[in-house]
Amino acid sequence: MFEVIFLGTSASAPSAYRGLSALVVRHKESHILIDCGEGTERQLLRADIAVNQLRRIFLTHGHLDHMLGLGGLASSLMESGYGDVLEVCGGRGALDRVRTLMQDVVLRDEQQSTPLYLRELFPGTTMDMQGFKITAFLVKHRGPDSLGYLFEEPGAVGGPEPHLVEAGGVGVTGDGHRISPGDVMGRPHPDIKLAIVGDTGHTDNMVEIARGADALVIESTYLDPEVEMARRFSHLTARDAADLAVRAGVKQLILTHISRRNRGKDVLAEARAIFPNTMVARDLERFQVGDSLLNQPL
Repeated sequence: MFEVIFLGTSASAPSAYRGLSALVVRHKESHILIDCGEGTERQLLRADIAVNQLRRIFLTHGHLDHMLGLGGLASSLMESGYGDVLEVCGGRGALDRVRTLMQDVVLRDEQQSTPLYLRELFPGTTMDMQGFKITAFLVKHRGPDSLGYLFEEPGAVGGPEPHLVEAGGVGVTGDGHRISPGDVMGRPHPDIKLAIVGDTGHTDNMVEIARGADALVIESTYLDPEVEMARRFSHLTARDAADLAVRAGVKQLILTHISRRNRGKDVLAEARAIFPNTMVARDLERFQVGDSLLNQPL
């Protein structure tokens, strides 16, 4: 099961209620940060996530509203005596900006005490984690090297059914009927699939990638009356995101990257008219993905 913790949900610039793009995907003890807009460090504290719990940061692309918070985050880690390697993953364009930020700003006149490793990813790159994997896929936005990330946890056989007890390794029902160990196992849970997309203006290439996902997290910068502006700046409307959810047959749509011009309830109404199982994320909101209570916010 994955937990998605939204740290910042605003588009391009912060609003009074929404910070810049960042979210954490938690799987057991693993905490993966996706994007790191300005102010992310404070949002981590508000979400009760210790900065030193982070080992990997994945960037969707190199626009500043998605990565400028890395400077302060890295600086704090160095001052804290963080002893692990911090791995920043992304496309070449994003990593070039990170390298410049670190060398020319954060580490200028400083001794680097926190090992920082930049790992270039390509569409199709898969990283095996503890109990799950992350696969990068192509996202079409302004400029090169934009990526989305697919999180997958393999299915597993469930534990013994609660109404059965063990007796010498053999299951026994309440009326004394003896059954084999295989009979007492619970139903297997299926694979859990979570697709996360940053900024994008196109969705056709994502239909198969997101097919059947338990949750799709994707931007919704504009509303349908602003569709021409959305096309000009390579972003989506709420209608676009909902259309993708329908075509891909996902179970839950979670919208983020909301423009300051638009109200969350209007974004929600436009999307739900097409795909009813839609939520608009708010800062510090948490969603369970793969839980039997279908991805509801905590």
